[in-house]
Amino acid sequence: MEKVRFTEDIYASYKNLLFALAYRMMGSVVEAEDIVHEAFLSLQGAEPERITHLKSYLCKIVTNRCIDRLRSAQKQREVYIGPWLPEPLVTDRAGGGSDPYQAYAQHESLSTAYLLLLQQLSWVERAVFLLREVLQYDYEEIAAIVGKSSTNCRQIFHRAKRSIHTDAGRQTAASSASPDHQRLVEQFVSALTSGDMGKLMNILTQDATLFSDGGGKVTAAVRPILGAARITSFLEGVRMKIASDFSCKFVFVGGEPGLVTYSGGAAGSVLSFRIEQGRIAGIYIVVNPDKLTLVR
Repeated sequence: MEKVRFTEDIYASYKNLLFALAYRMMGSVVEAEDIVHEAFLSLQGAEPERITHLKSYLCKIVTNRCIDRLRSAQKQREVYIGPWLPEPLVTDRAGGGSDPYQAYAQHESLSTAYLLLLQQLSWVERAVFLLREVLQYDYEEIAAIVGKSSTNCRQIFHRAKRSIHTDAGRQTAASSASPDHQRLVEQFVSALTSGDMGKLMNILTQDATLFSDGGGKVTAAVRPILGAARITSFLEGVRMKIASDFSCKFVFVGGEPGLVTYSGGAAGSVLSFRIEQGRIAGIYIVVNPDKLTLVR
């Protein structure tokens, strides 16, 4: 019996779409890439009569594999040391089309804050929400992908949207002010490197929160740090321990301005930010080396 023939055109047409779905589901670049690769391998051996709509077929494979992996990793997440943050998707917007995910990251919300909002949803809620809100599927298509009725999918979507609507709307509004975002990140770096803690305090909201993800692999704050004064004190302590060969680079993390820091020629951390009303309201620092393997 003839099998589906995998082609470069199919790969080019659906790779970024499938990666976007898998990355939002998993919060991991490495796992998203693995899942997309597995989906195309599955397609290679599929029987044509089983595929009525190629995009839906591939999305269903990716969604199911994401849910399987999330289910099997649940215990690991429950015993994770300190705050869990998504693996950063780092791009250099000035680099043109060299990065296969760069164009997508520029135009869609992949920010750390948004991904953390998605983590509040159950796996099925997340899948339905992403397929509808991000990929613009109709409910009949979503029902075929997740194995539920279209009516049920509609209810799941509205429930998921309600649960994150306020914060998600605030994130979208904040991320639209890209020049202000870039300026605040630059001011953050200037204040930190010069030791001007007063300036740093002024660009933080009073109720700002800092999350540091070391995963138990390296030293990091095991609890979120709340409030501008405590964050400033924490960052001043970090500054005092900075190595002499420390350097940093402005990048885009999930399509928004962020930082990569380096020591000894290797990436040591990735910082991303949540901006509200012209100030930094959230700082997300990934130092877990397992999440920095793709950062250059």
